[in-house]
Amino acid sequence: MTASGCTEVATDETPTDKASTGAVPGDVRRGRLVVVGTPLGNLGDLSPRGREALASADVVACEDTRRTGRLYQLVGLKAPTMIVIEQHVERAGAARVLAAIDGGSTVVLVTDAGMPGISDPGGLVVDAVHTAGGRIEVVPGPSAVSAALAVSGLLTDRFVMEGFLPRSRGERGERIRMIAAETRAVVCFESPGRLARTLAEMAAVCADERRVVVCRELTKMHETIWRGTVVEAVERFGVEPVRGEIVLVVAAGPPPVPASEEELRAALVAQMATGATTRGAVDAVSRATGARRSAVYALAIGLAVGLEAEDDDPAFPSERG
Repeated sequence: MTASGCTEVATDETPTDKASTGAVPGDVRRGRLVVVGTPLGNLGDLSPRGREALASADVVACEDTRRTGRLYQLVGLKAPTMIVIEQHVERAGAARVLAAIDGGSTVVLVTDAGMPGISDPGGLVVDAVHTAGGRIEVVPGPSAVSAALAVSGLLTDRFVMEGFLPRSRGERGERIRMIAAETRAVVCFESPGRLARTLAEMAAVCADERRVVVCRELTKMHETIWRGTVVEAVERFGVEPVRGEIVLVVAAGPPPVPASEEELRAALVAQMATGATTRGAVDAVSRATGARRSAVYALAIGLAVGLEAEDDDPAFPSERG
């Protein structure tokens, strides 16, 4: 333990000052990329290690230079050279990051809030550095995903992250139907202007008792956490305009009810009526219902035997003549 009470963590390198960390010919590590989580809105959530990383940066790869510059100003640091990695220019920004690392620089990767790469730019940069064999470190920090899950009070031992839902009506509807059928908790981001429509579309396909948590302005002065059913959410947010950043946590849905044998037989008959082979019909029905393929196959064989018997019975004259 150190005098401050913090545990010292051993590393494979001897600490050096910045002047001695330049590129060394033949050193495959060269510089490094440090992925840093930044506050969602409350500056107090920036960890001491996160501040140290910002201070050590030779270059900062960021989503918005103005917002990152403001962060540096608020924590009393002078901002270094900045590279924009906003989603439309992230690939070009990744090339600049690689060049900086190759030259021996420490590049810190941040976004406007939270952890880079989680429904934010940064993934392409991290992948490019990995692919090039570069050195990458991470400084964990605030995340809207984990914050919303923790405060939701829902069962979240298993969850899926959807990010922002598609804007196009068809893709959006398909994604919401998938959420309705999901047996894990679901986290998604939404804009204030689309919140009411999203909740209404969820209510149309989810059971009335399906619970949802609406988190607004997490960690900020006007943070609010609303809990209720999807139907109640439509009533609550369908009228009043909402402002701020929104994170939705949708409770896990119930496990699907197994299809009965009668339903499986009917589905097989419908598939075969379209000209599907026995194998094709079995695969399609098994995928659609979640039933075991072996069980569906046994029913299909039974149906085939029954159909052959009908063809041989004089009471069921064949159409083949």
